[in-house]
Amino acid sequence: MPNFNDIIGQDLIKDHFETAIQQNKVSHAYIICGEKYSGKKYISKIFAGALLCESEGEVPCCKCHSCSQTFSDNNPDIIYVTHDKPNVIGVDDIRTQVNGDINIRPYAGKRKIYIIDEAEKMNQQAQNALLKTFEEPPEYAVIILLVTNAEELLPTILSRAVLLNMKPVSDELVRKYLMEEAQIPDYRADVCVAFSRGNIGKARLLASSDDFDNMRKDVLSLLKNLHGADVADISPYVKKATAIKNDINDFLDIICVWFRDCLLYKSTEDSDGLIFKEELQYIKRVAERASYADINKGIEAIDIAKRRLSSNVNFELTMELLFLTIQEI
Repeated sequence: MPNFNDIIGQDLIKDHFETAIQQNKVSHAYIICGEKYSGKKYISKIFAGALLCESEGEVPCCKCHSCSQTFSDNNPDIIYVTHDKPNVIGVDDIRTQVNGDINIRPYAGKRKIYIIDEAEKMNQQAQNALLKTFEEPPEYAVIILLVTNAEELLPTILSRAVLLNMKPVSDELVRKYLMEEAQIPDYRADVCVAFSRGNIGKARLLASSDDFDNMRKDVLSLLKNLHGADVADISPYVKKATAIKNDINDFLDIICVWFRDCLLYKSTEDSDGLIFKEELQYIKRVAERASYADINKGIEAIDIAKRRLSSNVNFELTMELLFLTIQEI
């Protein structure tokens, strides 16, 4: 069963929760803010487990009946708020699952804990409904909001909760975790570390994803074949990018890291810091052929493509322009 010691790289949040429990100063409301996959729900479950643990320590004992229920997602005193609409948590969701339930005392423990994942999806009516509970919560209630962007919440909610921000985990800790816990070889761990950017959950997903590995191979093949290609040759690559439209940011990030490898090698002629070490010979040829301005032009073209896509510019046209720029380099 998980424990606070299993949380990697979030020492400030761990210390805050342990101290709050030790000093009996647990707040009625918390907001945990961090990227998708960063471990917000994992941390909130461990905190809930500690609050309900029958040993009444600062950490869950992972042995008692309550802990067994908590970590099997079966504790009646932990309520995970759900919603039927994929992009909206409505006022009825909050009224039914929180406001209409919170005055019922805990089933077995001393506290009753509500965890609202993707809480930024609450519309204004839902947030206002929750605010009423925030203002006069029962002494046993703890509400935990998990968000990727705290600014989506009303200022009145922010002012009545303890805000805890997830921090990026160091590359060294992510790499160590992947190699020791997930049993990932070093060359693949380096790639996952580069793309996770301190998000250990994303690193774990990438490490176990055949789709990501196939995407990486496709991108490297694309970069090699674009050299000397004409406009007609680019069309199949645009179609391939369109087929993975939902994961296009990962696709573009792989291209960007490859260009940065080229830039690094051109600057240092040292392969130790490269992410794509297996492509050393090709990276070396590009570094010798292209100027610093050319390589930076490629990186800038990726940033421009991302901005265009976020502004809903035509997808196929955006990718075609990007590939033409790379082809020129």
